[in-house]
Amino acid sequence: METPQQPPRRRGRPKGSSAKSKEDRDREQPHSAAAAATPRMRGPAADKKAAAAAADEKYAQWKSLVPVLYDWFANHNLVWPSLSCRWGPVVEQHSHKNRQRLYLSEQTDQSVPNTLIVANCDVVRPRIAADSHISHFNEESRSPYVKKYKTIIHPGEVNRIRELPQNKNIVATHTDSPEVLIWDVEAQPNRHAVLGAVASRPDLTLIGHSENAEFALAMCPTEPFVLSGGKDKSVVLWSIQDHISTLSTDAQKPAGSSIKAADNPSIQARGIFQGHEDTVEDVQFCPSSSQEFCSVGDDSCLILWDARVCTSPVVKVEKAHNADLHCVDWNPHDGNFIITGSADNSVRLFDRRSLTSNGVGSPVHIFENHKAAVLCVQWCPDRSSVFGSTAEDGRLNIWDYDKVGEKDNETPAPGLFFQHAGHRDKIVDFHWNVADPWTIVSVSDDCDSTGGGGTLQIWRMLDLLYRPEEEALAELQKFKDHVSKCAPKSDS
Repeated sequence: METPQQPPRRRGRPKGSSAKSKEDRDREQPHSAAAAATPRMRGPAADKKAAAAAADEKYAQWKSLVPVLYDWFANHNLVWPSLSCRWGPVVEQHSHKNRQRLYLSEQTDQSVPNTLIVANCDVVRPRIAADSHISHFNEESRSPYVKKYKTIIHPGEVNRIRELPQNKNIVATHTDSPEVLIWDVEAQPNRHAVLGAVASRPDLTLIGHSENAEFALAMCPTEPFVLSGGKDKSVVLWSIQDHISTLSTDAQKPAGSSIKAADNPSIQARGIFQGHEDTVEDVQFCPSSSQEFCSVGDDSCLILWDARVCTSPVVKVEKAHNADLHCVDWNPHDGNFIITGSADNSVRLFDRRSLTSNGVGSPVHIFENHKAAVLCVQWCPDRSSVFGSTAEDGRLNIWDYDKVGEKDNETPAPGLFFQHAGHRDKIVDFHWNVADPWTIVSVSDDCDSTGGGGTLQIWRMLDLLYRPEEEALAELQKFKDHVSKCAPKSDS
């Protein structure tokens, strides 16, 4: 029996939503508290209240374990939700911390403009932070580790941010339009986001979609290529180098940033690839090629493409999941492995050498633990078998497929070795830090749980949890021996 086709899921805040910023919500808190004190009949509202109480208890348990599980943790309250978060370049290095750019956004209710935010984040080095320090944080406060550096007024909501690996000062953004916008964030002027302010001008506009392209966006790790997918069911490929090459032929152009050398510049696509039968939700490049890439969509398909061959699918995996596919990532260490996440709550691992069986998707393994739709997946930059996944259940799971065959009765799901439970609403994006590989930034849209705002968290699990078991046990034994030597000896 076929699964009924689902309408595309909107991963941001719905248009015309009455949700407020956290500041507006806090001003109304006394009224809300009085209303909450009014006795209510049992029913859906009471069930929801009981579920909230249970969630609060689980959160309290997690918070009590922060000093045990984490080497470093920072919680940053956002007035407005951000649908994306990405690490930028390291700009300063110190003995105890690095200062690094962090990209996020502000998705507003139009009382102020939507913005692309460039922040400075002080990333504390491993084994520096005291456990007493990381455990004492206020969920309603902004972290001293995160400071706004620059504001860019974005023409529309920022649905997705992706940085160019060759120059992380260059980022691409998706909004509710067919175009992809390219920004040189260091060259852009700092703006003050007030009602009526004119939107900042992107440094380059990529044209090729015929309908809105909202989420599917990727930058090539080897060359300055950009990939996008949209509601027109197409995957579109551009090369930023096309713009640079065009400008270099004009001797009258002024020197300086190649991406800033024209007013309102735009480029056309290198190729438009057709093969999906519904909205394309995510795209990703092969880590070793600018011409090979993959895409997933609401048609439940995973498609592999090769721009050198044709604009039709090279391989089309039907029924890769039992519902819409939301996300995909290609292993940067081993080009044979691809992971996908879906509205069926699962993450699936595919081997490109054997993608299908009897005409449908044949995953190497299905990772199941999330209780709601999976929104984002990403491989770890430090270990080839490790990846993370986030979902609408507010959990960020860290998996290791090398551990799938191990017998461990304490593990809730095969391959799952860490679960970050610090968010209290759907986690819409996360990003491993290549400059500090086990440090992760994650962001949740808190509109369902609090009625407004979001939460940004920067964290790194204790290294004893991911280091080789023999190495971790040897260190713990040394610590035990040290404690034994230092302990006062009892009189015989």
